[in-house]
Amino acid sequence: MTPRWQNRPATLGSGLAAAALGLFGWTVLLPPAPGKKLVGVAYPHTSNWDLLPALLWTWATRTPLKFVAKHSLFKFPLGPLLRAWGGVPVNRRRAGDNFVTAVAALIAQQPEIVLGLAPEGTRERNEAWKSGFYHMAQAAGVPIALIVFDWKRKRVGVLAYLTPSGDLAADYEQIRAVYSGVQGRHPQKATPIRPAEIEVAAESPQEG
Repeated sequence: MTPRWQNRPATLGSGLAAAALGLFGWTVLLPPAPGKKLVGVAYPHTSNWDLLPALLWTWATRTPLKFVAKHSLFKFPLGPLLRAWGGVPVNRRRAGDNFVTAVAALIAQQPEIVLGLAPEGTRERNEAWKSGFYHMAQAAGVPIALIVFDWKRKRVGVLAYLTPSGDLAADYEQIRAVYSGVQGRHPQKATPIRPAEIEVAAESPQEG
């Protein structure tokens, strides 16, 4: 049986999406959420094809998955399409050009939301994750949903939830453990799970 967000009833659309995932051999993952507001990280995001299982998972589970984009993009004709896919406009200038603050305010305004982010920042291999998702979750006071595109075992959805402790290094250790063994469509493009802040700090010359 396909799990659904907050035990929502099935619809024709959710049933068709679940059937499509099953037809392609995908397993749908969605453990009971600790709340109605989450910041979601999607990993490993190595291919444009990740969009297909992501959308089908969203429809099958009826999860209120959203993503943020510049408010200037939400003009006709692109705006309606972005909104239909879950896009939410954010005006950085009104938040003092602080994206974390803007997103935290957006989450506070929503009755329920899973705000999806790709911490790798690119579909090509990078040196470390961008930790904006972590600071957004802290600022909004919400847990983090660890979402996976596991092409090796054909799994899509939430593996686990994490409440930020404030200890970035320790929390990244937990994230690495959760994602252990997962494989993207292009494994060689997956970015190592480590925070860019710590990488930069380690490379900076010591004063003295």
